[in-house]
Amino acid sequence: MSLAVIIVLVVVVLLALYVIALFNGLVRKRNRVDNAWAQIEVQLKRRRDLIPNLVETVKGYAAHERGTFEAVTQARAAAAGAQTPAAIGAAEGMLSQALGRLFAVAEAYPELKANQNFLDLQSQLRDTEDKIAISRQVYNDTVLTFNNAIQVFPAVLVAGVLGFAKRDFFEIENAGDREPPAVSFEPGAAAPSA
Repeated sequence: MSLAVIIVLVVVVLLALYVIALFNGLVRKRNRVDNAWAQIEVQLKRRRDLIPNLVETVKGYAAHERGTFEAVTQARAAAAGAQTPAAIGAAEGMLSQALGRLFAVAEAYPELKANQNFLDLQSQLRDTEDKIAISRQVYNDTVLTFNNAIQVFPAVLVAGVLGFAKRDFFEIENAGDREPPAVSFEPGAAAPSA
């Protein structure tokens, strides 16, 4: 074999090893994105599972607030049916608004604010909202890492061919929805804004 053939073979082998290493790295990053999204889904499901109990508890004290209860129920159903990060972000924003209105209704009932079941649900919801925020941050950081990895040179030359596509961030569409609903019922606390 001539020296030129050996050089070509070495270059081809090194290039193949580089593509394999690149592919494996991108797979690991894509799997991290999928895992981070699964963590968000767990927290969103937990939030949606708490809502019927919360609505029923408030309903016992404020039965005449039917429109508010229906809005929460519809927003919960829309959030459960959303599929993409963008659609889920929009649906969860609507759910946060509806929950804000529900807490505003609850603010008018001192006996409800003293109900242990309501206080427990409030605490669980607050905890879940915190976990959602953390999970969203982890997911968005992971998406940023993945998107950077497939868009930088030389990976950009092969990422699309290998089936890697840019992922969407989990963002809240409405700037007012970026904050979790206010769930404080401490004496003297301000009523949540709807």
